[in-house]
Amino acid sequence: MVREAKLERREGGLVPQEEGWFVVNTRDARWSEHEAFGRWCTFEGDVRFPDLGVNITVLEPGQPGCMYHGEDAQEDFLVLSGECLLLVEGEERRLQAWDFFHSPAWTEHVVVGAGEGPCVILAMGTRKPGSKVLYPAAPFAQAHGAAVAEETDSGREAYAPYPDDVARPYREGDLPQW
Repeated sequence: MVREAKLERREGGLVPQEEGWFVVNTRDARWSEHEAFGRWCTFEGDVRFPDLGVNITVLEPGQPGCMYHGEDAQEDFLVLSGECLLLVEGEERRLQAWDFFHSPAWTEHVVVGAGEGPCVILAMGTRKPGSKVLYPAAPFAQAHGAAVAEETDSGREAYAPYPDDVARPYREGDLPQW
């Protein structure tokens, strides 16, 4: 029998203290914020989900969710509200609410907020021990502030120019009302 994990309030919101099942409202879960890469909720605590990463990201217009990259794992994205620009394999695609993007392993991609207001995206990705990521120096993504200057396979190098993210509680109004 799998037992319920206890939730603990930490800076930024509630996180599970241990492995086990749990229920938490997204507004109460732990949120993080980065001046360059938006705001997001991962639902995880010190114990990470072993097989599947899940987060909800809020991007302002012009704000990339991360650096343009390809990785050896599948990722999927569902736009819940607003608009964004998908940069994928050298192409740009405009996405809006309820558009779904499937990214097989090694698909180079990044999502950038667009439109008149915030964009909310549900993102999911498989996890593998020792996974690999490549951050190409892609001029079309650099034009959106979403790519490294020199290709690297190191996340530490890719994000070295940026400060760390900060744990912050949910910002009222970030999630669409149903």
